[in-house]
Amino acid sequence: MSEKEDWLYNINDAKIVVKPWGREIWLNYRAGEEVGEIEKRYVMKMLEINAGTRMSFQHHSNKREINYLLAGKVEAWYEKDSGEIEKRIVEAGGLWEIIPPKKHRTIALEDSVIIECSTPEVDDVIRHEDDVGRGSGRIPSEHKSS
Repeated sequence: MSEKEDWLYNINDAKIVVKPWGREIWLNYRAGEEVGEIEKRYVMKMLEINAGTRMSFQHHSNKREINYLLAGKVEAWYEKDSGEIEKRIVEAGGLWEIIPPKKHRTIALEDSVIIECSTPEVDDVIRHEDDVGRGSGRIPSEHKSS
């Protein structure tokens, strides 16, 4: 399938994925567009994370990402080369990069908004802990078109 002809759209037309911790707004996907329908060289999301919630403790085999904390305050976990998990408080304006296969997790200390840009391997999620028991990979039920 080719790219959409209407190149100008707004956030209300983007793909929205509801998560246990908030929601993801897939900025370079349109509402109703399925993953893999159009080849993407990158994925850009806005993550809205509710205060007091935790994202999965996970790693990726190939997916690489950069995160920018637009608003709020989070605790970011990141696996060091020694295998130790380093935990840092990140405030608005902070950037952190996830390099595979490092384990990582984000905990929202306040309602927070993260802009995430990653390579396109969106199914490459190996969950080690998840507060609602989700398994590894992309969760198809979360991606149902509304």
